[in-house]
Amino acid sequence: MGLETVLKFELYDLGYKELLINNGLISLNGTIDDVIELNLWLRTAGRVFIDVASFNAHTFDDLFDAVQSVDWTPWLNKTSKITIDSVTTKDSDLFSKSDIQSIVKKSIITSLQNHYRTKIIDESGEHIPIRIHAVNNQFTLRLDTSGHGLNKRGYRTRFDAPLRETLAAGMIKLSRWDPANDALIDPCCGSGTILIEAAMIANNIAPGLNQSFISEEWCIFTPSAWKNARESAVASQQHIPYRIYGSDINPQILKTTRYNINRARLDNIFVETKCISNLRSRFEQGKIISNPPYGIRLEDQGATHKLYNQMGYQFNTYFKDWHYYILSGDEQFEEYFNQKSTRKRKLFNGNIRCYLHQYF
Repeated sequence: MGLETVLKFELYDLGYKELLINNGLISLNGTIDDVIELNLWLRTAGRVFIDVASFNAHTFDDLFDAVQSVDWTPWLNKTSKITIDSVTTKDSDLFSKSDIQSIVKKSIITSLQNHYRTKIIDESGEHIPIRIHAVNNQFTLRLDTSGHGLNKRGYRTRFDAPLRETLAAGMIKLSRWDPANDALIDPCCGSGTILIEAAMIANNIAPGLNQSFISEEWCIFTPSAWKNARESAVASQQHIPYRIYGSDINPQILKTTRYNINRARLDNIFVETKCISNLRSRFEQGKIISNPPYGIRLEDQGATHKLYNQMGYQFNTYFKDWHYYILSGDEQFEEYFNQKSTRKRKLFNGNIRCYLHQYF
């Protein structure tokens, strides 16, 4: 939620022009090869789905019949493992999620039994997760081709960082950071997510390159298609000089930062132990992009507000010609930073409502 515009321009850059944009969701017409490309290349999307059916249903009989009328054979065979992973309903006559799950699963199994003329669907084969979305009695059934959140790039293993990779990439995209001309500093870099995502953008590294996706095992995809797409992604990488710096007051966290940078196979990212009051740069212009602590727990708020105050003083004293992009879930951030942001954008870091405070 909140990154729909960023994702829209990502899709434009990949050549997808006809988009339908809703809250938290963008729809487009595409091919099987497009599903592979989107999983490999989208930096700010959570997952890639295929909509296989959309219909109106007011009763469970309506639901059962509508699901059974769908041709499931392009996607499922008689050994497919079928799970209904999620049900969301809004303003619909059918609202019992467990009943909806049960009816849809039973209808799909019945459809497969009839098609393959068998009583046994043993579900020992490839896993195909299905999500159900209903609004005003209009049901949509979606196949989850990713199998996991696309934020799981594969380079973070040792530290449960509070900032998702997709959100970090979105913050960088919103800042319009130019690797050729702008330095980038994260003075509260934690496990290095913002630094790593910036370097991947600069080097045109596909964010899904080192991930595996559940749909790679599906019968409708060929292994060679995934292999060719990955080889093409590797060939499109570039190596340009960039200036990316991170610091944190906690030297133990920086061990994780360096570990993650090495796992991402990146170089020329510099990190050091430093408190905000010692932050400086020899570069005249750049972007400060950061996700400092929010002070959600009452006992942490004093230290967090002191940090915001130090940031405000330091940035305005030593980084006057820079732009700042600070993500915070603290409603009092601007008060303690001592400056009203040029623009605020509401974003969600997991379930935490935050604002990206943008200072131009």
